[in-house]
Amino acid sequence: MDVIEAEEGTTRFFVPRQDSGHAFPPGTGRIFYNRRMELNRDATVLLASVLNPREYLDAMGATGARGIRVASECGIPVTINDRDPEAVELIRKNAALADLQVEVTGMNIHTLLSCRRFDAVDLDPFGSPAPFCDSAIRGTLRYLMVTATDTAPLCGAHKKAGIRRYFAHPVNTEYHAETGLRTLLGFVVREAVKYDRGIRPLFCFSREHYVRAHFLLENGAGRADTAVARIGYIHQCTGCPDRTEQHGILPVCGPCRSCGSPTVPIGPLWLGPVQDPGILAAMLDRLPDHVLNTGRELGSLLHTLRDELPTSSFYDYHVLAKRGKVSPPPIDEVIAGIRDAGFRAGRTHYSGTGIRTDAPWQLIMSVLTGE
Repeated sequence: MDVIEAEEGTTRFFVPRQDSGHAFPPGTGRIFYNRRMELNRDATVLLASVLNPREYLDAMGATGARGIRVASECGIPVTINDRDPEAVELIRKNAALADLQVEVTGMNIHTLLSCRRFDAVDLDPFGSPAPFCDSAIRGTLRYLMVTATDTAPLCGAHKKAGIRRYFAHPVNTEYHAETGLRTLLGFVVREAVKYDRGIRPLFCFSREHYVRAHFLLENGAGRADTAVARIGYIHQCTGCPDRTEQHGILPVCGPCRSCGSPTVPIGPLWLGPVQDPGILAAMLDRLPDHVLNTGRELGSLLHTLRDELPTSSFYDYHVLAKRGKVSPPPIDEVIAGIRDAGFRAGRTHYSGTGIRTDAPWQLIMSVLTGE
């Protein structure tokens, strides 16, 4: 295998040489490695340094970059698994390069997680994590970390695939990045509660072509019931920007409260908080201690997440401006106008033109149009 050296954080490792002229260079290597996911891995390293799990499993290691970095930069005992023999060979080569005593296994992930349990389990598959979540939950003692790159099914662009994989009804709205993340969390809840386990999200975000969720699994029927109580639906009006939330396992649809048009349910999805403020604060405190190529970007993301309002959707003010047939002013002016009217408002990490607020959409329209 033709390999070259890569460096992330303070760790060097080998990755397959890729065809830089290809439309998707990561797909040209024998073993998958995507440079564009470096912030995702940087975030894992930073979070792991805060959580300090007793041991960490990189369940689908590929090059082993994520697990090697957690071991090297956090000093946490790590197991890296991949069922591809060539990947296992490369992982061992990378562990030797970093001079690390890392356990490397070459098992089917379902077999491994049926035989052993780990304090932290990280799922980063190519595509959907849905087929692996049940095994991961059974094999996780405390911390489960999941990446999903199948954003089209999660966000409603490929509706039938979203229904098949997550048994949910996704809708492709202007805030689909958020409902995609919440659909993933809702799916994980449904996978966990059958074992009398609940979840508590610690640090979750959506970015480019993926969503990433980190959460604590909590044992007990009461914890599971609490998680179920946070499952519900967003009912989006088909005729105007209005939407309402409804908790519960089954959707109860009705006409739009604003215009009377039919509403469409999005879900089931997680309607609870998606961040733990204490965890975000600890990550921001720890960030200067780490050498991370995406450190500035990651810090900006963490600050935005920390300041986001606890709503379950957001408004794209450019979409509202188009509806009102006006040119969109700077976003800070719109946010200031909403606040001046007595409502809370702020930015969201999901979109540069997204506004989180507890104001009705009509108020945002009045700010935009000056009426």
